[in-house]
Amino acid sequence: MRGHIEALHRTHGIVVRATLMRLLGDLDLADDCCQDAFASALAVWPESGIPAKPLAWLVKAGRYAGLNTFRKNQRQVALPAEELVAFGDEPDIEIIDDDALRLIFMCCHPSLGVESQIALTLRECCGLSTEEIAHAFLCPMPTLAQRIVRAKAQLKAGGHSLELLNDEVISERLPGVLHVLYLTFNEGYYASSGYSLVRADLAREAIRLTRLVVSLLRTSETVGLLALMLVQESRRSARTNAEGDIILLDDQDRRLWNQAMAREGILLSDEAVGCSSLGSYALQSAIAAVHARSPESDSTDWGQIVGYYDQLQALGYSPIVELNRAVAVAYHVGPEHGIEIIERMLAEGELAHYGLAYSALGGLKEKLGQLAEAVLAYEVALAKSNQDSERKWLREKIENLQKSL
Repeated sequence: MRGHIEALHRTHGIVVRATLMRLLGDLDLADDCCQDAFASALAVWPESGIPAKPLAWLVKAGRYAGLNTFRKNQRQVALPAEELVAFGDEPDIEIIDDDALRLIFMCCHPSLGVESQIALTLRECCGLSTEEIAHAFLCPMPTLAQRIVRAKAQLKAGGHSLELLNDEVISERLPGVLHVLYLTFNEGYYASSGYSLVRADLAREAIRLTRLVVSLLRTSETVGLLALMLVQESRRSARTNAEGDIILLDDQDRRLWNQAMAREGILLSDEAVGCSSLGSYALQSAIAAVHARSPESDSTDWGQIVGYYDQLQALGYSPIVELNRAVAVAYHVGPEHGIEIIERMLAEGELAHYGLAYSALGGLKEKLGQLAEAVLAYEVALAKSNQDSERKWLREKIENLQKSL
């Protein structure tokens, strides 16, 4: 029974918390009452059995706890038992799917900084503890806790609550919500610092939340983002060896890819790309799907990938996209063409701080046999890397090339 209730908390805690937020009007109180409701379930359900409508039961229990908290606060003393709101007197409460979506939009409110949006989303929408979030981001727990407290206070001071999601609000805020989900996934899929290349829990939570968004709001971009996450996540087992070291896409054993996840991602990408107006996530999912469809690295359709990168750049120039496009061009028509693009970008000051630009340049120089120049590029990449696994990979690459000079 405990396992069942814990799974329910993981998958539907956001629905209970969001509905309580709508009913009680206070995020902290809704959070506490949500925890009380699940604690009540742990105490009651083993004896009574699982109710016919478990979510309605949990919301009812949470509202019951909230009302009694209100009354206690008004009196400033504990209420005698006869004055407590009776649980059985609570009417059935309608569970509205939009509540969960509205909670996500509230946590990703544009008045908050991106780091606060991510922390609050993981805390309130994914149900991760402050300790779990701090661990995932390698951040001291007091710092992370303060970040969440300040974010809640800022929302409260600004009068930001669960807003009615009309077309105007969705159109204005959806890109920001998807950006937060994507950043969360990326931090889980490719950790920017620390000893671990991946943080599976973050990526898993980002996918779960994006699935929820897609179930409530199915657009080309929401579907495209979910497709992109699934295809990338499908490669997790092949991305590192037993020691946690990096294995590049070209060298991965594609039999280790999660084929079911990859197929789902490809199908969703086809759906996203089939829409008349393509956005960034739909196009990125299409690129990921081309890789996923290729049984071997050598059979990748790089021309198609370059075409998708051209469409991405047409949406708005991005130096990161241009770097990825340069690599695709190198594979499609030759390394020298990719090198020309990257060296032009670096000469113009673009991505001069970005270690992966030098790593990509080193890889292309190495393919042309320009080993001394490749070592120089890898050394710059090493100096700019904060990721332990990446630093180890670069050091080994430099040492091996130096032996051949």
